[in-house]
Formats: sequence, C-alpha cells, structure tokens
Amino acid sequence: MLKHVILDADWHSPASSIARAMKRGLWYLNRLYCMTPAEMCHRTARAVAMRAERRGLAAFPVVPPPTITDARPWIRAPAQVDAGPCLKAADRIASGRFDIFALRSVELGNPPRWNRDPKTGVEAPLHFGKLLDYRDARLVGDIKYLWEPNRHAHLVTLAQAYAVSGEARYFDVIREHLQSWIAACPYGRGANWSSALEVALRLISWSAAWQLLGGAGSPLFMDSACMSFRERWLQSVFQHARFVYGHFSRYSSANNHLIGEAAGLFIAALTWPCWPQARVWQRVAKDILEREILLQNSPDGVNLEQAVSYQRFVLELLLLCWLAARANGEEFSPVFRSRLEAMLEYLASIMDVEGNVAMIGDADDAGVLQLDHRPEFCGYRSVLATGALLFHRGDFGKKAGVLDDRTRWLIDDADATFGSLDTSHARLPVRQAFPEGGYYILGCDFETPDEIRLIADAGPLGYQTIAAHGHADALGFWLSVGGAEFFIDPGTYAYHTQEAWRVYFRGTAAHNTVRIDGVDQSRSGGNFMWVRKARAGCTLWSSESDRDAFEGWHDGYLRLDDPVLHRRRITLDKQARRIAIEDILEMKGTHTIELFFHCSERCRVEQTPPGYTIRHGSTLVRLTPPQMEEAEQSVYCGSVAPILGWVSRRFDERQPTSTVVWRCRVTGAAVLRSEISCSAAGAATSTIT
Repeated sequence: MLKHVILDADWHSPASSIARAMKRGLWYLNRLYCMTPAEMCHRTARAVAMRAERRGLAAFPVVPPPTITDARPWIRAPAQVDAGPCLKAADRIASGRFDIFALRSVELGNPPRWNRDPKTGVEAPLHFGKLLDYRDARLVGDIKYLWEPNRHAHLVTLAQAYAVSGEARYFDVIREHLQSWIAACPYGRGANWSSALEVALRLISWSAAWQLLGGAGSPLFMDSACMSFRERWLQSVFQHARFVYGHFSRYSSANNHLIGEAAGLFIAALTWPCWPQARVWQRVAKDILEREILLQNSPDGVNLEQAVSYQRFVLELLLLCWLAARANGEEFSPVFRSRLEAMLEYLASIMDVEGNVAMIGDADDAGVLQLDHRPEFCGYRSVLATGALLFHRGDFGKKAGVLDDRTRWLIDDADATFGSLDTSHARLPVRQAFPEGGYYILGCDFETPDEIRLIADAGPLGYQTIAAHGHADALGFWLSVGGAEFFIDPGTYAYHTQEAWRVYFRGTAAHNTVRIDGVDQSRSGGNFMWVRKARAGCTLWSSESDRDAFEGWHDGYLRLDDPVLHRRRITLDKQARRIAIEDILEMKGTHTIELFFHCSERCRVEQTPPGYTIRHGSTLVRLTPPQMEEAEQSVYCGSVAPILGWVSRRFDERQPTSTVVWRCRVTGAAVLRSEISCSAAGAATSTIT
C-alpha cells in the first residue's frame, strides 16, 4: 500500500532544480495515494493515449463539413435593459483593456497574446496541451491569469453590445479575436488545450456570442470573407466539443470540472446541431449532468465540495443547461430540478439580511456568463433571481431583492414575472439545518435589522478522495449581526502560486475554530489535495423560540501522539442575544491550544478586559475568550510572521484585518468557554461596554 508523504508547508519556492524535482515527485506520490486501483489503471491508459497522440500515432480528429442549422436561442437581448453599462464594458474591451482578477484595466492588446500570462509576462509554450504542466509557474506563469481571458467571456460582452446597438464594429472585434485565437492556439497545443473545463467554458461563451450575433443565418455572415470566418469558427467548435468529449474528468477529479465539461458540451450540442456527433454529445452530456447533480450535491442542497463559491458556479452551469434545454424542447428530469431547487434553498438560507454570504471553502471568482455589467451586480443574488422565476418561488425572489440584468438576458419577460411573485408569505431562512451537507444556522430576528445569523460547520472536508476545494475548518463558524459581518471566513487568495499563502488560507488557523499543537486538523499533500482528512459530525441540533443549540465533533487530532477529540457546543440565548461557545477537549497529555476569531475588515477591535469590543458601524459585539491564568491573548493585523490577520474578498487580492488569537498550554481534559454578546440595531454602546 502506498504511504502518503506530507509536503512541508515551509518548503515553498525551492531554489534548486533538485528540490523542485523532489517536490514534484512527492506530489505524485501523494496523488497516487489518493487513487483507487481503478483510477490508476484509467490514468495510465490515458497517459499512454496522450503520448501516442503527441507523437502522431493517434488519429487527429477530422472535422466533417457542417450542415448549417440554426437552433432556437437560449439567450437574447431583453426588452427592458439599460444598455449603458454593457456598451461601456464592450468599448473598453475593444480598446484592449481588461479586468483580470487583481489586474484592473490592464492592457492586453487587441487582439491579446493568448498564450501569455498578463500578470508575470511568461509566454507558455505550445507543447502538447494535455501533457503540459500548468502547475509549473516557471513554464506558464500564473495559469489562472492565462486561462481567464481565454474563457472568452469578453466576446459575450461584445456580442451583447452588438445586440443592443446593432453596430457591426463589435462583431469586427469578435472576428479579429477569434481568428487570432484560432491561429495562436492550434488544436491540442498549449495551455489553452490543457484543461477540458477551460475548453468547455469557452464553448459556452462562444454559444452565447453566436446566438446574440444572430446565429448561422445572421446578416453578419453573408459576405464571402465572413462566411469563411463562420466556417473556420465552426471547425474550431467541432474540435472543442470533440476534445471535451474525449477528456472528461474522472474518478477523484470528477468534481465541478466534470459538471462544467458536460455543461459546455451539452450547450454546444444544442447550439450547433451541425454534425451527427452532436446527438451523441448531447445525450452523453445530459446523462452526466443528471448523474453528477445528485452525486456532487447532497439531498439538502449543499455542494459536497464544501465551497460556497463553487455552489454558485455549479448553479450557474446547471441553470444555463436547463434554460438551453427548455429553449430547444428538451427537459431534465424532476429529480434534477428538485436537487437544483434544494441547492438554491441552501444558498438563500445562508445569505444574511444584507446579502452577505460566508466565504466557506475555496473560491477563484469563477463565473460562467457575466451579462450584467453594473458594479452592484451580485452573482449570488442573480442565481436566486433566476431560480425565483424558474421555480416560481417568492422566497427566492425576496432574498434576491431586485432583478438583475443577467436574468433579464436569460429569461423572457423577466420583469413582469418577477414582479408577480408572491413574497408576502416567504419564510426566510428557508431552512436552518442541512444535516447531509453539515451546516446549521443558529439565529433570531431573521431578515430584520436585529438579525443574528450564525453558521456552524460540521461537514466533511471536501469531495472525493482529494477534497480539492475544502478547507481545514471543521467546527468553524461565521457570524453576522444585523447584516454586518463580524466573524468571517477569510477567503482563499491563492491557488497555484504563492504557496505559503495557499497553505495559510486553507489551513485551520484561518478559520474560527481550534488549532492544536500548531498543526492543521487535516494534512495536505498539495495545493488541491488532502491526504489525511478530519471527519466531522453533529450530535445535537435544536431550534426553539428562545434558544438554538448545536454540538459537533471532529477527529482530526486523534492522529497526535496523545490523541485529542474536539467537541464544540454553540448555544444562542435569543432573548439575551448571547452566544456561548464551549470547546470540549478530550485528551490526557499537555497541548498548545489556540482559538481563532477572524473579524471582518470593516470591524474595529478594542481590548476591553477580560475580552474585546468589536464594532462594525453602529453595531457591536463583545467577545470574551476563555478565562485561564496562563492564557495569552493577541490581536494580529496584517502579520506575515506568522501569517495572520488577513482577508481575501477576491482572488489574488488580500487586505489586513483583525484576528483575535487565544493561546494556552492545557493539560488533560478541558472545557474552554467563550462568549459573544450581540447588541441590537441602534443600541447604545454602553449596553455592551
């Protein structure tokens, strides 16, 4: 049996090629450790096939001539939309300026250099894509920055501008970009052919742009030059679809990637039924979507990757597939629709009165189609607005608050339908307990200025054997009072690069829970892999008119030489507006115990012995950590040694915030009691301090 090898968290950016080779070798050992024998056989066969293809021993996909057929569009210009933000965004793109993660209004050129990472300037080689190591920053730069513009979401913005203005200059930019991309990124070569998910997301963008331009019969394609361009575009569509069909993510990699790949292929097959193969693509992709929505999302609606951002991403993909199917006379099963509705219910339940959503698990700002270019656009509210129309749910509509332009582009007569929703009897949150997903909502005065909403986490680390997007956050919590975030999940920040920061943000110290002896609850084997996974569960949940109570456990520290079982009990006294947190540590020896309380960057933290007063605008809470003689209490803000006191609201962006750390050496079984007292809206400061 393979033994897992732990990658040292301090071993980032090794200087020597020997160290890099050793680290890469350890990663492969850990990856093998997470595989079943069946997956090993599958990956071995795939590796042989890819090397044969690279050497020209496998047949290159021949593109058959298309039968030009127009499908019924699943996206169109709405009657009621403010064209201004869309035209402004399209004009910036036409001038060669883009927003890519932390880069704002960066000059990419017109057309961009498609194989160049705009952050580092590294130009990725046109090696055989499926054998290109996109994790190697020396080779490709920061792959997230390279991939993002190659998803071609900006082409949809240009197509929107054409649809609302009728100005052919936007089409001219689309044509120039696509022609240059096809020339610069030959089939199967380079970083843009290294991931089937990236290929699939590009197909979705192309489908939306194609339909907004008018489809195959658009007047834009009528002259000979544009007809030639249309033919070349369709050839690349076939190659994209064939690539996705041949490279689905399988086994431990079958997470949101597989749903994204199937969604791209399904939408492509509906948009371009130009080849006999499209019927096969559509059937296979639909079968995958029907299966994976049940496998990857629990019956209570929680995405099993335990990452809220990916919950939204998957919802976007599945909603688009449903809309595309409906436009073309196809239907998904009642079971598919029921699970989709449950996913929306979970999202509506964890969103606070002001629309804040806990940043649980990984996030890379992944989106499918933006469509709404206003600065106030919120992707979470948008999927709820779309769900409100599709499921006729007034509670979803009430939570969304307003109708967004993204929903207007996707659903006909969206304004009239949204306005007719009955929100008078909407119950929010929809549910408070999600036992299969592992989340529990304690609170009172929901959807009012006095709301208390606490999310307790007793869920699994993540999905599949590698739990790629999960964080070591068992028994952590998130707290919002009156729509103001107080104790937060600090986010993600980094993926493939900046390893020390990747280790921190996904580690136990970056969450509102207990760390023991300075080690994470779960043990990492790479940036997207956990090789020792803490198990967690809930032993008590009750919600009464005067009191909510939760108790959970995790076994992540049973691996220590002196095993420690951590239990946490959280109770909310609704009348007193007081939260009690009891951490029960079942152990025999002596351990260093740390408690972390990560505050929103908008909070001001003041030490008011024996604890802290934390203000967020006019709302405040009082935190009293456990009272023990030998304990130390510190507040970290923007610290780099150790890394503590940071929040990342967007991928590759971070800013300082306050983190309260309680630390003590404890011997034998112990119960550590913390208390959080919450003010009511507009309450005088003196009521707490």
